Amino acid sequence: MSTAGGEDSSSSSRKGKEKQGESGREEGAEWVGEVDLGDLCGAAAGWVEARTSCPHLGSLPPAGAADLERVPPPDSPCSRCHHPAENWLCLICKDVLCSRFINKHMLRHYQETGHCLALSFSDLSVWCFACDSYLDVQAILELRPVYEVAHLLKFGERPPFRSLEVLDLSTGENRSSSSGS
Repeated sequence: MSTAGGEDSSSSSRKGKEKQGESGREEGAEWVGEVDLGDLCGAAAGWVEARTSCPHLGSLPPAGAADLERVPPPDSPCSRCHHPAENWLCLICKDVLCSRFINKHMLRHYQETGHCLALSFSDLSVWCFACDSYLDVQAILELRPVYEVAHLLKFGERPPFRSLEVLDLSTGENRSSSSGS
């Protein structure tokens, strides 16, 4: 497997583990069997931290009944190429377009219109093209109505939301986890 720089990722991860003890394992690392748990977390594992705020939320239309009724079913094909999978919902105009891994129609839509907020019908994640980041629908209240409609359409039930009582909206973290317990 290659990293962005073209280097073999297994050799680059070995290079980063220069402080090794007598066992040949990195000192201070937590191991389970032959796996360094640090390798399973963060960017090395492909984990991306979703943003808990976004300066582009003002471009969302008001989440009234009329706007939410315009959310199409999650199995809707791309409106340009009619591809049936990997489609995104533009949260501004409610157009359904395919991902950058198919024909890049949602990316082109953003480039042409400036509509930067989109919801993936594959996993119901929300992406801001302008921020180049995923957005946390648990922490961003403005995203919850359209997310809830998409979840209902896809799974036939309301989505589970973390309680606002335990969610610190300023950081998007659980209070219990930020208190050190």
